[in-house]
Amino acid sequence: MAQLEISGLDVHIGNTAVCRGLDLRLGGGERWAILGRNGAGKTTLLHTLAGLRRPDQGTLLLDGTALDTLPRRHVARQVGVLLQDHLDAFPASVMETALIGRHPYLGSLQWEGPADYALARDALRAVGLDGLEDRNVATLSGGERRRLGIATLLTQDPALWLLDEPTNHLDVHQQIRILDLLQARSQAEGKTLLLVMHDLNLALRYCNRFLLLFGAGKTAQGSADDVLTRSTLEHLYGHPMHTLDGPRGPVWLPG
Repeated sequence: MAQLEISGLDVHIGNTAVCRGLDLRLGGGERWAILGRNGAGKTTLLHTLAGLRRPDQGTLLLDGTALDTLPRRHVARQVGVLLQDHLDAFPASVMETALIGRHPYLGSLQWEGPADYALARDALRAVGLDGLEDRNVATLSGGERRRLGIATLLTQDPALWLLDEPTNHLDVHQQIRILDLLQARSQAEGKTLLLVMHDLNLALRYCNRFLLLFGAGKTAQGSADDVLTRSTLEHLYGHPMHTLDGPRGPVWLPG
């Protein structure tokens, strides 16, 4: 499975440092959450790791090869990205949009075949959009469009998933459904997940590794036991935090 290795990474937004000297390794089957306050640079860092913007310093290796030297088609087969918002510039159906996930595997003049359609149908069924294949994406609700974005990535079937707030616009049932689905794929197929998250408790429930962005370039990383302590979280969010015992472990609440 794809491995992403980050060494000595510096990322800035203008004069604001997102991270300095970040070393990070994303391995098969790991589920990472990026946590931090608004404006800490979580989305910017995700875009950098996806190769959508250049770092100020450092190297990104995908399976041992510099990410910026690899053909984009190769990267697109290995790395899937879910952006924070969807922009549908042209009319398209739900099925046509899901099939975008197959583009990295097709030649320039090649059309999707039966196997591609089968993958897309399975993906739409997995996120609860079966029966909507012919709907125009412009008629979908925000939550339905979010689930279609996930279905497109399922159709793409990358090894490394970089997801910016994957539960945006989803109700509680759909949040759990989608995160259960992603966790199951990660565990069964060794997929690597990196999720920008705002819900600390969902991150704790579904992720086994955490990257914290404190601002001014300071970061921390590790397991929940390593980094999700009261003092660390209060520093991270700038707010008092309390914990309760829940049926699946600790639940964090703002003070």
